Amino acid sequence: MGKKIKKEVEPPPKDVFDPLTIESKKAATVVLMLNSPEEEILAKACEAIYKFALKGEENKATLLELGAVEPLTKLLTHEDKIVRRNATMIFGILASNSDVKKLLRELEVMNAVIAQLAPEEEVVIHEFASLCLANMSVEYTGKVQIFEHGGLEPLIRLLSSPDPDVKKNSIECIYNLVQDFQCRTTLQELNPIPPILELLKSEYPIIQLLALKTLGSITCDKESRAMLKDNQGLDQLTKILEAKELNDLHVEALAVIANCLEDMDTMMLMQQTGGLKKLLSFAENSTIPDIQKNAAKAITKAAYDPENRKVFHEQEVEKCLVTLLGSDSDGTKIAASQAISAMSENSSSKDFFNTQGIPQIVQLLKSDNEEVREAAALALANLTTNSSANANAAAEAEAIDPLISILSSKRDGAIANAATVLTNMAIQEPLRSIIQSHEVMHALLGPLQSTNTVVQSTAALTVASTACDMEARNELRSCGGLEPLVELLNSKNDEVRRHASWAVMVCASDELTAVELCRLGALDVLEEINLSVSRKNKFSEAAYNKLLNNNLSLKYSQTGYLSSINIISDGFYDYGRINPGTKLLPLKELCLQELNDQRAILLVNSKSDVSPPPSMEDKSSDVGYGRSISSSSSLRRASKEKTTAGFGSPTEEKSEPASGRNTVLSRGAAKEKGSRFVADKMGGRIPKEKMSDFSWELHISELKFQLKSNVVPIGYIKKGIFYHRALLFKALADKIGVGCSLVRGEYSRAWNEVKLLNETRKGMIGSLPPPEKYVVDLMFYPGSLLKLRSKEADFYCFL
Repeated sequence: MGKKIKKEVEPPPKDVFDPLTIESKKAATVVLMLNSPEEEILAKACEAIYKFALKGEENKATLLELGAVEPLTKLLTHEDKIVRRNATMIFGILASNSDVKKLLRELEVMNAVIAQLAPEEEVVIHEFASLCLANMSVEYTGKVQIFEHGGLEPLIRLLSSPDPDVKKNSIECIYNLVQDFQCRTTLQELNPIPPILELLKSEYPIIQLLALKTLGSITCDKESRAMLKDNQGLDQLTKILEAKELNDLHVEALAVIANCLEDMDTMMLMQQTGGLKKLLSFAENSTIPDIQKNAAKAITKAAYDPENRKVFHEQEVEKCLVTLLGSDSDGTKIAASQAISAMSENSSSKDFFNTQGIPQIVQLLKSDNEEVREAAALALANLTTNSSANANAAAEAEAIDPLISILSSKRDGAIANAATVLTNMAIQEPLRSIIQSHEVMHALLGPLQSTNTVVQSTAALTVASTACDMEARNELRSCGGLEPLVELLNSKNDEVRRHASWAVMVCASDELTAVELCRLGALDVLEEINLSVSRKNKFSEAAYNKLLNNNLSLKYSQTGYLSSINIISDGFYDYGRINPGTKLLPLKELCLQELNDQRAILLVNSKSDVSPPPSMEDKSSDVGYGRSISSSSSLRRASKEKTTAGFGSPTEEKSEPASGRNTVLSRGAAKEKGSRFVADKMGGRIPKEKMSDFSWELHISELKFQLKSNVVPIGYIKKGIFYHRALLFKALADKIGVGCSLVRGEYSRAWNEVKLLNETRKGMIGSLPPPEKYVVDLMFYPGSLLKLRSKEADFYCFL
C-alpha cells in the first residue's frame, strides 16, 4: 500500500463573504435588516418584529417611529412565501394601531393585503390578512378602500374556511363593511346568506354572535330578508331562541327577527308556524331585560305596518306589552311604551289599552328617568289622538299634573309628546277646564321659546286648544306668553307658522288680547305672511281677520268694509284708506299730532258726560275724546225715545243680544227711522244739482281749526257728505240692533248696505227666498232704499 497523502481543503473564493451569525437586541437594528436582499435575513427579521409587536401597543408605536411600516409593505409582494407570510402576520397585528392604520391607507397597501386572500395561499396567511382587513374596516376610509379594491367577494369565500380564526376575522370584517349602505347593496349580489347561516352552527360563540350581528345589519334591506326566509333562516333563529343554553345569542337573534317581521309575508309565515306566538311568550316570560327590550323593539318595528298590527292584535300582543311595562328595567319600559305607541294606530288595540295600559303608562310619566317619561308621553299622545275615551281615562288616572311637569323637561321629545296629549285632552271642555286650572299657560311659556321646531309647533297648538276661555287668555297675556307666540309667526317652518297663526286666531277672540297682539306686531306679521303665496295658510288669513274684527278702525282703513257683525263701539275712528303694510297710529298719537291739511279723522264717541275735546285744553289726554252726539240739537229734537242721539236703544225697542240681532229691516221702518237720523244731522237732503254748492270741506276745516286737532268727533259735524253720513248711520244702526254694513267707495263716497226680504215674496208658501241687498240713500232722498244690482254701489251716488 502506498503512503496516504492528506488532501488539502480548498480556500473559499475571495469574492464570497464568510457566514456571520448576529444576535441583535435592538429593534432599530432589526428594522434596518428589512432592507436586506437576503430572504433568510428578511424572514428572520420579520419573525422577530412579529414577536415584538405582539407584546403590546407601545411596541407597535415604536416600530412605527422606527420606520418599519414602509419596508414591510414591500415584503407583502415578495417572491418568497415565508417572507410574504411573516410580513402579512406583522400587518395583522400592527393594523390595530390607529396611527399605523392611517399610514397604511396613505401607502395604499389594501390591494396587496386583499391579494393574500387568494385560495392558493396558506391558511395562516388567510388568517392574518383577514385580521388586517378586520382592523382596517373599523374606520370609514378603510371600509371604502376595502370595498373599492374588491375585498367583499374573497371575504365571503373565506366564511367557508376550515379555520375558525379565518372565519371569525372574515365575518367581523364583513360586519364592519355592511354598516355602509353601498356595501350592503353589493353584498346582496354575492349571495352571502347561506355561508353566514352556516356560521350560526359554529361551536365558537363569538363567530355565532358576529354572524347574527351581520344578519341584523343586512336584513335592514328587503331583498336580504327575502333571501333569509328562502334559506330557512327564520327556523334557525327560532331554534336559537328556544335553546336556553344559547341565551347569550337571544338578543341579537331577536334583532334579526325584528327586521324580518317588517314584511307581511314573514309575519304571516311566523303566525302560521306558531313562531309569532312563541316570540310573544318568550318576551313575556323572559327574565333577561335585554331580551324583553329587544322583543318589544321587534314588535315596534313590525307594528308600523297596518296589516302586521292586525296580526299582532289577533295574537293578543297588548297583554304582553302591558306586562313589559311593569319591568324593573327602564330600557324595557321604554321599548314597551314605544311598541304601545305603534300598536295604538290599530283602533281595537287603542280600545284595549283604555283600561289595561293607560293607568300603567301614566305612572311612568312620574319616572325619574327622562327617557322613560318621554316614551310614556309618546304612548299617551298616540292613544289619546282621536279618542275621547282614552283622553278621559288618562285624566282619571291623574295624568294632567305630570304632563304639565314634563313641559319643563330638558328633552324636546318629551315636551312635544306631553303637549300633544294636553292638546288631545283639551278638545273636551271639562278636561280643558281642569288643564287650565293647573296654570298650563305658565308651563307653556318655556316650550313657546324653544329653538326646536317640533316643540314650538306642539306648544302653539296646545295654546290654540286651551285658550278658548277668557281666563286662559288672561293668564297667557299676564305671563308674557303672547310675545313668543307672535315671534313664532315669523318661523320659516310651515307647521310652526300654521299652528302659531291658529293660536293667535283663538287668542284674538277678546278685545284686550287682540289689542295686545296688535301692539306686539302680530297684525303686521300676519299681513306680510298673507302677501306671500308660499307662506300664507288658512289660519294666518283667519287670524288676520280676527284681529281686524277686534280692531275695527284698522279693518275699515285697510279693507274699506265693515260687515253687519262688525259692531262699531266708542273709540272707533275713521282715518281714511291706508295701503297694505302701512301702520295705523293709535288714537292717542293721532290726537297729539300737529294740525295738517289732510282729511279729518272721524271719531265715534256716544258718552253724554264728556267734556269738550281735550285738544282744546290739554292734548296729552285721549280719554273720552269726542263730543257726545247727543249734543246735536237736531238729534235732541228727533229723539223722543229717551235715547242719547240714537246711540242708546229706544225704550220701546231695546236691542237684543248679538246672537239674536235683527238683520232684516222693512222698507217702511227704514224710511221712518232714516228720516230722523243721519240726514238731518248732516245737513239734510242735498239735491244732485246742488252738490257743488254744499261746502262741507270748509265746515270740516273750521272744525279742525276750532278743535286744534286733526281728530273730529262725528257729533260736531253739521255738514257731512257720503262717508260722514254712512259712518254715523252704521254707528247708530249698531246701537239699536239694525244689521247693516259700511262700505268705502272712491272719491269720498261710502254707503250702507242692508239685507231685506222682497215684499212681493213674503206671502209665498214654503221656504223663504234669501234676503236681497239694498243701499240706504242718505244724501239725495234720505231714507229710501236702492236695490243693489252690482258689486259696487258707487252708482247710487249718481242716481
